[in-house]
Parts: sequence; structure tokens; C-alpha cells
Amino acid sequence: MANLCAIYLIILLPFIYSANAICPDRCDCQNSQHLLCTNRGLRSVPKAAIQNPEEILIFSLGGNFINNISAFDFVRFSQMIRLDLQYNQLQSIHPKAFEKLSRLEELYLGNNLILSVSPGTLNSLKKLRILYANNNEIRKLTPDYFANLDNLIKLRVDGNSIEVLQDALFKSLTNLLYLHLESNKIRYIHRNAFTKLGKLRFLNLSGNKQTALRSVLTFAHLSSLTTLLLSENDIQHVGDGVFQNLKKLSKLSLSNNKISHLATQALRGLSAVRELLIDGNLLTDIPLGLLDPLEKIEELDFSHNLISEVNSLAFRESKHLKVLKLKNNRLTALSGNIFAFNNGLYSLDLNENNWTCDCRLGGFKRWMNSAHSQGKLLTVFVQCRHPLLLKGKYLDYLNSSQLLSSGNDSKVCLFSAADSLEDRTPGAPGEEGSLPRGEANIQADQGGPGSPEKLLSEKNKRKKEASAHRTRPPASARRNGSEVAGKLEQNKSLGTPANRNFTVLAEGGSLDPLSLTTPQPYEGKVEKLNLFQQENGAFPLVTDPCEFNRFFILNITAEQVSSTTASVRWKVLEHRGPKNSPVHFRVLFDRFGQPVRFHRFIYVRDQSNSVTLQELKEDTTYMVCIESVIADLVCQVASRDHCTGVVTLPEKLTAVDFQLLTVIMLGVNALLVFLVLSVWFSKFLRKRLNRRKSAVHVRQMYSTRRPLRSMGTGVSSDFTGYQASRPRNVMCAIDEADLIEFPCDRFLDNGVRRDEVIQQRFSD
Repeated sequence: MANLCAIYLIILLPFIYSANAICPDRCDCQNSQHLLCTNRGLRSVPKAAIQNPEEILIFSLGGNFINNISAFDFVRFSQMIRLDLQYNQLQSIHPKAFEKLSRLEELYLGNNLILSVSPGTLNSLKKLRILYANNNEIRKLTPDYFANLDNLIKLRVDGNSIEVLQDALFKSLTNLLYLHLESNKIRYIHRNAFTKLGKLRFLNLSGNKQTALRSVLTFAHLSSLTTLLLSENDIQHVGDGVFQNLKKLSKLSLSNNKISHLATQALRGLSAVRELLIDGNLLTDIPLGLLDPLEKIEELDFSHNLISEVNSLAFRESKHLKVLKLKNNRLTALSGNIFAFNNGLYSLDLNENNWTCDCRLGGFKRWMNSAHSQGKLLTVFVQCRHPLLLKGKYLDYLNSSQLLSSGNDSKVCLFSAADSLEDRTPGAPGEEGSLPRGEANIQADQGGPGSPEKLLSEKNKRKKEASAHRTRPPASARRNGSEVAGKLEQNKSLGTPANRNFTVLAEGGSLDPLSLTTPQPYEGKVEKLNLFQQENGAFPLVTDPCEFNRFFILNITAEQVSSTTASVRWKVLEHRGPKNSPVHFRVLFDRFGQPVRFHRFIYVRDQSNSVTLQELKEDTTYMVCIESVIADLVCQVASRDHCTGVVTLPEKLTAVDFQLLTVIMLGVNALLVFLVLSVWFSKFLRKRLNRRKSAVHVRQMYSTRRPLRSMGTGVSSDFTGYQASRPRNVMCAIDEADLIEFPCDRFLDNGVRRDEVIQQRFSD
């Protein structure tokens, strides 16, 4: 019994002590290969005795207060493949800190205070595949930083203060696939900075200080690049053929720059591009031939520009175009033939433009009706702003008579019949709106004929009205004459040509004093420097979720943390949101240090600044992040600056009582022995009972060793003296002729007839 108990204790004790035997103080060991010390308030790397440190493969130290790494912190972890030091306060790393980590594959140094890394610090990490040094204070990179990192696949140095990319900076990273350089201060890129990066697929240079892209050699070495992001810079000029060597590029982003003009050859060589984003710039037109090199383009975004004119053949070579966004520009009209070659177009965004609903939109309206009837195009919202009679109405709900009778004085509409014929797609007789030559029925969709004589009379009438406008300015212009003169003098002093405004007066018939000022930037672009400088002390108006995340969310804290729940609270500065679209929030929470299959969000719809997370796993580290939702839109590049760590409490477990455990084990052993003995004894009894119940022969039950009695004289030897007619009541009487005595009660009890017994006896 004692030996059996000892065996059980020997088996159980390693499991009881394994968690505390190899883990230092305030750390956990999920298994013998993962040492978890995340968010434990540590100020240095734990130096407690660890059993078998060479078996540790993953060491997580994120979310602590470690400020330096010495040369002896990781000497014993020779087999480690992943080291996480994110979200600490690291300022310095000893040059020999990683000397023994020759098997390390992933190193995370992001979100610290690192100013620089000594050359040669990473030389021993020959198997390193992922390196994160993002969101630090690194100001300069040299080629010595990346020497011997031939196997590096992903490099993140975004969110630093790098200003220059030197010559052959990444020459050692021959297998690099992903390079993040966004959110720095890069203003100069050497023409050979990306040399030897022939396998690079992803390059992010957004959020820097570049002002121009001129050199053809800048991206010449990136022959495998598929994604190039150059948004949020100060780019004003894009040279011809800058991207001509990017034969595999599929996505190019130039969003939110200061580009006012693109040369015809600026996009040369981008034959494989499928997505081009150039929204948030200062473009005024889309000239002919600009988009011709984009043979496989599927999505174009020209939103938030100053585009007032689009060439009718600008999209003729974009035969694979599916999505086109021209939202928030200054368009007044579009030609009916502009999308004649784009049969795959199904999404067209034309909202928030300065549409003038007159005869110039007649051809475009007919094209929309035809595309809708064939099920090729989603709903297109073209909301009229001019003239006042049709302001606020949508083009889809207007007919041709309304477009012609809108009171427009533009001389373009004087020949509306000819324009309607020109806007029609050639070679398509019989379609809606197509007319034979000589029949100018401009109201065919409503059934009202328009005669040439009526058109000529309208033409003469409008000529007279136009001449009257030219000789006599409107009353509003006369009332504001002094203001107009002042603005003219201001434009002259600024070098702005004023005679263009007089042309508008001559052709349009009305003078808008505001048209004499210089063009203002579109309202959707948020100026970061003037975000809080509002007039009259009013709260700032915020419509951009990215800006709201950056400037208005503060103090993320975790409260009332239990084993399965946690309350998260944050502070929001005073602001004004869009009308009828209050600012909401959503909370992202995931287990820290584990691969994420899908993100988990909680949407807070009541504008509150707190939320309670439930059904969490006990004794687990979570990363909780807050971001805003404005008008059902979120920041596409979600900021992770407003995050906090939450460590749920373990379940309350009582201390192990070894005496009680010993008694329980003895009881279990005694029960097992009792069960074994019970089974054996039951089998023994069963055998004994079966042996007693076995059949016994008559000769063994009654003895026949007594001497034979003499037969009476009344009975002959051949039993002739037997009288079968004796009465039944003397059937059991003892007869001297019987050899064996059979008690009478035995026959009566067993119900056996005498003649059967006699027959059996004689047979024996």
C-alpha cells in the first residue's frame, strides 16, 4: 500500500510544482517553452533562477517599464526564436545584448524610446525574419544596422524621426518583402536607397515630408513591388516616368498631397496597376492621355480635389474600370460619351459637386438611364445646385423639358438640339434618345415635339437677354460694387488675373463677388495646425475619424478587473460632430501575444465613455484599443496609440493541503484494494455455490450396502404375488419384498408417481 501511494505522489508532484519551478516572480509559464511576463510592472529583465532556460522559445516582456537591456539579460536563452519588448521604456541596448540569440527569428522593439542602435548590435541575428522598431525616436539609419540580416522578410521603422534615406541603406536585406517607413520625416531619398531590394513587394512611405518625385532611379530597383503608398506627404510635382520601372505594381496611393497638375507621362509604365488613389489633392482637371498607361485599372479615386473639367475621352483606355470616385469636386457637367468605352463600370460616385442641371447633362442622363435599364450601374446621385429652380433635385428624376427650360443663359444651351445629337453614342440607332438626322425632338422622352422654328426663336430671345446683361450688370453686383473693386485690387496685388472674372460676367450674365477670390481648399481636408483655433471660442468641428482618434481621445484606463470582466474608461475632449451624426466609439480587444484570427469589436452607441468587457478568460492578457466612429465611418488605418493592457485575475484556488492529499490517496488505494478483493471473493463464492447445486444420482443419495431382506412367502420370485388391485391408501406401505425403503412423504412432496419410481428402480 505504501509503495502504491509513493508511486502516485511521484507522478503528481511534477505537475503540482511545474508552474512555480521554472517561472520567475510575477511571470507565468503557459508551457515549458513560453515565458510570459507581459504587463507585470517589471523594471528590468527577470534574473531569477530558471530551470532549463535553453528550452524557452518565446519570451514576452511587453507592457512593462524596462529602460535598458544589458549584455547578460538573454545569455542563457540560446534557443529562443521570439522576443517581445514592445511598449516598454527602452532607451539603450547593449551591443552584445543579442549575441547568444543566434536562433532568434522575431524581434519586437516597437513603441519604446530608442534613439539609436549601435552598429553591430544585430549582427548575430542571422536567422532573423521579422524586426519591429516602430514608434521610437530613431533619427538616422545606416547600412551597418542591417548587416548580416539576409533572411529578414519584414522591417518596420515607421513612427520615428528619420529624415534621410542614405545611399544603399538596405543593401544587405536582399530577401526583404515588406518595408514600413511611414510617419517619419523623410524629405530626401537617395536614388540608390532601395538598391538590392529586388524582392520587395510592399513599400509604405506615407506621412512624410517629400515635396516632389523627380528621379526615375528612385524606384528603379523595385522590380517586384506590388503596393506603393505615398499618401500624406507634401508632394507637389510628379515627374515623367517616375514609376516606369514598376512593372508589377498593382496599387499606388498619392492621396492627401498637394499635387495640382500631373503631366501626361507621369503615370507611364504602370500597365499592371489596378487601384490608383489620388484623392485629397489640388487637381483641377483630368486631361486627355493621363490615364492611358493604366491598361488594367479597376478603381480610380479622384475625390476631394478641385476638378472642374474632365476630358470626354479621358477614360477611353480604361476598359477594365469598375469603380470611379469623383466626389467633392467642382464639376458642373459631364459629356454623354465620357463612359462609352467602360462597359464594366458599376460604381460611380459623383456626390458633392457643383452640378448645373441644364441641357449639357442631357447626354449624360441618357447614358445613366441606359446603364440602369441594363443593370450595369449602381445608383448615381447627381444633385443639382444650379439653377435655383432645380436646386436640391436629382438628375434621375428630371426630364429633358426641365433641363431645357431651366432658365440657363449659357450659350451652350442655345444649340441644345445639336448637342443632344453629338452626345449620343455613334452607331447606336434605335436606342432611347437617338433620332434620325433632321428630326431634333429634344423632348422625345416626354412625348413633346420640339420644332426648329421654336428653337430659333428661343435662340434670338436669349441673345437679346445676354446683350442686356452685358450692358447692365445685375443689382447685386451694383450694390456690392465697392467690395468687388476692393477684391479686384487685392487680386491684382497678389498677381491673380482679374480679366477671367470679367469673362465670366460677359458669358454668365451674373457676377458673384466671391468668384474674384482665390480658390479655397475643399472643406473635407482637415488642417491639423488650425484644428483647435476656432473662431469665437467655439468647440472644433471634427469630421475625420483619424483626426479624432489622434487629438480628442485621452486617458485610457482599465478599472474593476476580475477573472472574467473588465471595465475600460476613456476621456474625450469637447468637440462638435457632424449634424445628425454624433461621434460614437468602438472598442477592439484581443488576447495579447497570440495570433488573431478575427478582431473582436464592441460598438458603443450611446456616446458613453466607458464599456464593460465580459466573458473574458481568466489569468489572460488583453490589449484594448479605442477608436471613433463618425457618420458610420472609421479610420482606415486604425491608430493603436490609444490602447491599454488588461490582465484578468486568476480564479481563487485554495492552498494545497498535502496531509489531506495523502489521506485522500490512501483512501483511494484502500478502495482499489477492497474492490479487487471483492471481485476475487465473489468469484470464489460463485464457484462454491455452483459446485453444490450440481445433480446427484439416486445411488449416491441412499445407501444400498445393507443386506438384502428375505422375501415373504406371499410373494413369488417372479412377482406373481403382486396384486395390482390393492387400494391406493396402502400404496406407500412398507413391504418386505422391497430392496430399498422409500419414505412416503418423499413421494408426496415431490409429486412423483410410484410406478415411475419402480420403473426407474428396475431399470437400475
